[in-house]
Amino acid sequence: MSTVVQEKVSQAIGILQELGMDLWLTFVRETAAHSDPVLPLIYGAGDLVWQSALILTRSGEHIAIVGRFDAEAVRQGGVYSTIIPYDESIRPPLLETLQRLNPGRIGLNHSRDDVVADGLSHGMYQMLLGYLQDTPFARRIVSAERVIAALRGRKTPREVACIRAAVETTERIFARTFDFAQVEMTERQIGAFMHRLLAEHGVQPSWHAASCPAVNAGPDSPAGHSGPTDLQVARGQVLHFDFGVKQDDYCSDIQRVVYFLAPGETDPPEPLRRAFSTVQRAIQEAVAAMKPGIPGKAVDAVARAVVTGAGYPEYKHATGHQLGRQAHDGAGLLGPEWDRYGDTPNHPLEAGQVYTVELGVRLPEYGYVGLEEDVLVTATAAEYLGSPQTEWVLR
Repeated sequence: MSTVVQEKVSQAIGILQELGMDLWLTFVRETAAHSDPVLPLIYGAGDLVWQSALILTRSGEHIAIVGRFDAEAVRQGGVYSTIIPYDESIRPPLLETLQRLNPGRIGLNHSRDDVVADGLSHGMYQMLLGYLQDTPFARRIVSAERVIAALRGRKTPREVACIRAAVETTERIFARTFDFAQVEMTERQIGAFMHRLLAEHGVQPSWHAASCPAVNAGPDSPAGHSGPTDLQVARGQVLHFDFGVKQDDYCSDIQRVVYFLAPGETDPPEPLRRAFSTVQRAIQEAVAAMKPGIPGKAVDAVARAVVTGAGYPEYKHATGHQLGRQAHDGAGLLGPEWDRYGDTPNHPLEAGQVYTVELGVRLPEYGYVGLEEDVLVTATAAEYLGSPQTEWVLR
């Protein structure tokens, strides 16, 4: 049976053929200290110690030039059919391989906008240029960002199944947390309970444990990338969560809201009902707009227009990001053309990509009304990978 890494390496060859790139070179060293984000897809678990060159070619060759003491681990990985060990310097076998292949375009892992395609350090780039001095190959270097974007973005069926399973686990943890949370509990107590459930399910948080989950009790709790505090749950206020799990190396990323009814209430007050309806409708319309070929900025504009059209302030973040082996999986973005996003909002959606769709409205009296769903782009449209929140959870 093939592994995810074998599937992704095979997929990478097809992407090189599609893009007309002759050779993709991932150049690394001491990956335990400074790993390239693409390694889990094309190498797998474990580290490379000495300077190493992982080479994939448009013609289908899989070549690993590695230090002698790394060679057996690479062989056991079963991905690279040609393994070339060296002792004193990687330069001779690297140049011999390039001269044999004579590639017209050599993709390297550097990118201005895509962090997961920017794994080549400046020092390693300088070292590589030194090795390529007095050869024609230095002039043939291009960015491999389009290769990496396609490889990370186009999930295989096995990858989609892993993300779907992570979403299912996340929903089970949410359901138990909704039952557990009580008035006067602190955000920290609720967050600690969710951490115990992570351990019980044998999974990890999708991002740093200190802020996964984010638990926001009421209007004084700042939604964002910070962790739970000693603020307490109170009646007449919103309890908001941002949470995901990493299961079998793939992540979920979901936001949910709970309302604790004030004395005498049987439903949330009208401002909360209106805010929830607006946020839910913005997400639904964004998902309905998602299909292959549509740029991410167009999907963002649909959702943003619903929120601002309802009279709420414009939210100051993208409507969604790609999801996969990391919660923020790089490349295309469902976002506006702001400087900080570079060219990523212009990337077209592709079948197989998984995005979050997330936004919210802050009400000064009640707290943050924010939802986030995980969505798969299919050949013609998009589908939820879990069960979207369509009504208030009431306590």
